[in-house]
Amino acid sequence: QVQLVESGGGLVQPGGSLRLSCSASGFTFSVYTMNWYRKAPGKERELVANITRAGERANYADSVKGRFIISRDNAKSTVFLQMNSLKPEDTAVYYCNVRLLAVYWGQGTQVTVSS
Repeated sequence: QVQLVESGGGLVQPGGSLRLSCSASGFTFSVYTMNWYRKAPGKERELVANITRAGERANYADSVKGRFIISRDNAKSTVFLQMNSLKPEDTAVYYCNVRLLAVYWGQGTQVTVSS
């Protein structure tokens, strides 16, 4: 059974940092690109970042480029999202995602950036 479990969200002040984790199980983690998405109220879900199987390539949305860093630990079947210089507009539920024959989503973790 494929399972994705996000953690690390919370409340942070503008300019602060958070590190999100997504623990994966039920598939061969090391052969799949992993993705982070986010969904803010009233906005479409957007791809924040993704990372290829061995971490050789990473891509970022323009809105987070230079502030967020995606990484993975294949031995632990975990993908991370280090979020720095957070802005109020980063407030959203952040979801881990993997595309197998079907697309699988975690439950999401809430990130709130506010004074």
